[in-house]
Amino acid sequence: MFARPQVQAKIRPDTSLRRALFVAAFIVLWMLAIGVRLVYLQVSLHDWLTERAHSQQQGAVETGFERGQLADREGRQLARSVETESIFVAPDEIKDVAAVSELISQALGTDGAALAKQISEAKNDKRRFLWIARRILPEQAERISACRLDGVHAQKEAKRFYPNGALAAHVLGFVGLDNTGQAGIEQFYNQKISGEPGKLFFERDSRGKAYQSYEIPSQPGQSVVLTIDQMIQYRAEQALAAAVARSNAKSGTAIVLDPRTGEILALANAPSFDPNQPGAAKAETRINQALEYVYEPGSTFKIVAYSAAIEKGLVKPEDTIDCQMGSITVARRVIHDHHPFGLLTIAEALAKSSNVGAIKLGLKVGDSSMFDFIKLYGFGSKTGVELPSESVGILRPLKRWQPSSIGSIAMGQEIGVTPLQIAAAFATVANGGIRIAPHLVREIRSANGSSVYRPNPEQHRVISTDTANALKGMLEGVTLNGTAKKAQLDGYTAAGKTGTAQKIDPRTHGYSATKYVASFVGFAPVSNPAVVIIVVIDEPAGSHHGGDVAAPVFREIAEQILPDMNVAPDTEVKPTPEMIAQAKETPAAVTKRREEAQLENEARKTTLPEVTRGDRNGEIVYVAATKNAILMPDLRGRSVRDVARTCAQLGLQIEARGDGRVWRQNPAPGAEVSNGQFVYLDFGRY
Repeated sequence: MFARPQVQAKIRPDTSLRRALFVAAFIVLWMLAIGVRLVYLQVSLHDWLTERAHSQQQGAVETGFERGQLADREGRQLARSVETESIFVAPDEIKDVAAVSELISQALGTDGAALAKQISEAKNDKRRFLWIARRILPEQAERISACRLDGVHAQKEAKRFYPNGALAAHVLGFVGLDNTGQAGIEQFYNQKISGEPGKLFFERDSRGKAYQSYEIPSQPGQSVVLTIDQMIQYRAEQALAAAVARSNAKSGTAIVLDPRTGEILALANAPSFDPNQPGAAKAETRINQALEYVYEPGSTFKIVAYSAAIEKGLVKPEDTIDCQMGSITVARRVIHDHHPFGLLTIAEALAKSSNVGAIKLGLKVGDSSMFDFIKLYGFGSKTGVELPSESVGILRPLKRWQPSSIGSIAMGQEIGVTPLQIAAAFATVANGGIRIAPHLVREIRSANGSSVYRPNPEQHRVISTDTANALKGMLEGVTLNGTAKKAQLDGYTAAGKTGTAQKIDPRTHGYSATKYVASFVGFAPVSNPAVVIIVVIDEPAGSHHGGDVAAPVFREIAEQILPDMNVAPDTEVKPTPEMIAQAKETPAAVTKRREEAQLENEARKTTLPEVTRGDRNGEIVYVAATKNAILMPDLRGRSVRDVARTCAQLGLQIEARGDGRVWRQNPAPGAEVSNGQFVYLDFGRY
């Protein structure tokens, strides 16, 4: 039997292994894809996902910040922030909008229906935050908090407060509802004063309801110490406002400047406004005319031509000049004087404010040199003072001067200046020919009180010391024998220059016959000037000459502030008729007057302001409370013994100089004084 041949079996591939490899490869690829995706999400989209999660789980509200203080040179507060309460809602957390709106409105005294509509609209728009009331009274906030309303929250916010009301308003400026500076120092140094806002965070659950909150506190801003002196500012504002009212003028400006340092001691405009309520004032009232108002300076600009001619050695103060009986022709243009003058010395021509004299000096100096001196004095450029919106004035390039321009510019026409530019020019003369840039900031301090900035104002020489001294003497002649006799001071020498400039009529584009700018700028004492004061009165009615309208304001300001600055008198005091009469009184009359003054002083006890909170339209308003104080009696004309007895009865301490009878006192009569305060008295013999 034959054996059957063996057939080799066909080997089939193991499908289970293939499947396993396929599955393993798929899993590896799937895990690799997941890994890549996770890496992409965790690395590339990490910030975006985190922000999205926070937006869903966390709500954030930027809280207000505390602005730094503004203070005068003696550290007295001019602006500060006070704490108030603000109310906001999370619309999606409020279930019964009508009921919540009604309760809030009752606490605030507002319209409930309008508030309900506002919240409903925010809810429909899916807004998560809505301010309801900003900076309200704490009592109102407490009434709302007592209702324990879901979705209604309170947040502390700072509100800007100016304790002196309108004092130095154009220097300080004001802030808007968002606590951002809108004018003045508040705007110029807004970033430094503002500080950094804080944040209030809300943790939300899956339903969007807040269950936890925490706050990152704000960082207070830096404080600014100004060169302004609060008392000098007050004196300047009072004298200026009275002059504007007295002359029925459109407006006025007064600046007090220390020529030795360039520090502005006072900067006043009238009319003014209350920075606590800036919206109540007209927009034009808030304009800082001291550095935004551009006008033709008239005769106050003549110091440029005179100083340039003396500096170049072309003339001396004692040289004579023919004023041609008040008429001169420049490039076929006839220019007249306000009075026909013949031969005058250079000093007399300035004292009498001769246009012909100034024009002749301008022609001697020449266009190019005149332009150079104008630029050296700072005209045609900003002074650099730390305030917004300063104007450069108007000074045409030399190539655009007409043949007759030198005649016009020499007497203060065809050029536009600001009051601050003119004040800085006269400060240059007062400071021996060196111009120091005027500035308002003395120091900036951090929140912890350390100094972070002190100014280093630009300075350069404009004219020599000899030229400056010659001009000082000539300008003193203006007050003694010229157009500014009403600027003479009691106890101090003074120098300066008047200006009476016609304004341009916008209808005819020529000079108006009825509208003028009256000005005076001067300094005192002459030998060692402590202050430069400029007074500009715009469109005075009736008398319009600078010597009649502006010079008396200079005198009023200077006579009040120089003793307060401890500036020693350098000339004889002219006793008033009242002082002379008191010096001749019999002992019985003195006793009677003293008793009457004491009774009057008792009857005139007054009050000092103290800040308390009140309410106006749902916002915090600060009003005055009262406390008793004593008014300073008038001691002028009294003897040492009489003064000592009176001050002892009032509890005042005396620091006296000289002998005889009182001719000057500080504090001034009528000022508020307190027990133990020092009284500074100057005695003299008439």
